Amino acid sequence: MSKILIVEDDVFLRDGLCEILSKENYTVTVASTVSQAKKFIDTDSFNLLIFDVMLPDGNGFDLCMSVREKDSNIPILFLTACDDEVQVVRGLDAGADDYVTKPFKLLELLSRIRALLRRNKSTVYSCENIVVDINTMTVKKDGENIFVTPTEFQILSVLIRNNGVIVTRSLLLENIWDEGGSFIDDNTLSVHISRLREKIGSEHIITVRGIGYRWGNSK
Repeated sequence: MSKILIVEDDVFLRDGLCEILSKENYTVTVASTVSQAKKFIDTDSFNLLIFDVMLPDGNGFDLCMSVREKDSNIPILFLTACDDEVQVVRGLDAGADDYVTKPFKLLELLSRIRALLRRNKSTVYSCENIVVDINTMTVKKDGENIFVTPTEFQILSVLIRNNGVIVTRSLLLENIWDEGGSFIDDNTLSVHISRLREKIGSEHIITVRGIGYRWGNSK
C-alpha cells in the first residue's frame, strides 16, 4: 500500500484529500507546516509527497529543495492556487515532478498521482523504526543513517522483504555473496547476522532454531 504525505494548511482541503485518498486505499499522513512535514519525512518513508506552496512557517519550494538534497527519487507533486507560469517553473526547478493548480478535477488528480507512483514503484521497506531503501542501498534507524556493508545490506534486504516469513539459512547462503563476488559460507553468515543485530537491534532478526531467520519483533 502506497504511503502519501500531504502538506497543506487549508483544513477543509487537507481533510477532503485525506478522505478521498484513503478511500483509494492509500495510507495518508497529513501536515500543516514545513516543520511538521520535515519531522514526518525524517522519521518515515513515503511513496509520494504532495506540497502546498504557501505554508505558515515557510513555503513548499524550499521544502522541496531540502527533500531533494537527501532523496532524488521520491515523487513530489505541488497542489496550489498559484497558476502563474513563473511559479510553475519555480516549482519544477525546485525538484517537483508535477504541478496541479486549484481548483482541480478529482479524477485528473488521482490519475496524476497514479502516474507518479507507477514511475517510482516503491523500493523502500519500513518496519517500526527501521527504513531500508533498496535503490540507494541506505538504512535508517530512528531517522539516522546506519552504515552497513554491502553483504549486510543484502541479508537485511532479503529479511525485510520477507517480513514475518521464515528465511532459511540455505536460501540466504544460495543468494548472498561477499564484496568479492563469492558466495559466503555458514560461519560467515552467522558473523554478518550478529553484526546486523548490533547495528539495528537484535529484536528485529529472530532466530528460528534449526531453520533460519525471520524479520519481525520478538517483544
